[in-house]
Amino acid sequence: MKKTMKKKAHASKKSNNPTSLKLHRAGKIIPLGDRILLKPLSQDEMNTTASGIIIPDTISKEKPEQGMVIAVGEGRWEDGKRVPMSIKIGDKVVFSRYGYEEVKLDGEEYYILKEENILAVIKN
Repeated sequence: MKKTMKKKAHASKKSNNPTSLKLHRAGKIIPLGDRILLKPLSQDEMNTTASGIIIPDTISKEKPEQGMVIAVGEGRWEDGKRVPMSIKIGDKVVFSRYGYEEVKLDGEEYYILKEENILAVIKN
């Protein structure tokens, strides 16, 4: 009985990591089929390179949208078989500007879009 109590106490601990808290809240939304849930990056996050160089707005005015993948569906059905997703949780992606649906959850904005609307994965 003591072992069970320890497991329950351990499972109820909350992480202090803000990223994991955001992922936990977004876990209320589960994309279906070949859809992806992502958190759009702010303009500051998109305009800063990995080395910390800030790109001025004048250069990046018509930049495609970018976001962080929060959740992915199981994939689409094709010829009676499920085709797995090529995008995974945690990927930073560039997506089509007009190919998404906006969803708000707990004051946070998320986008749901199909895998075909992902244009590229950004590698660091």
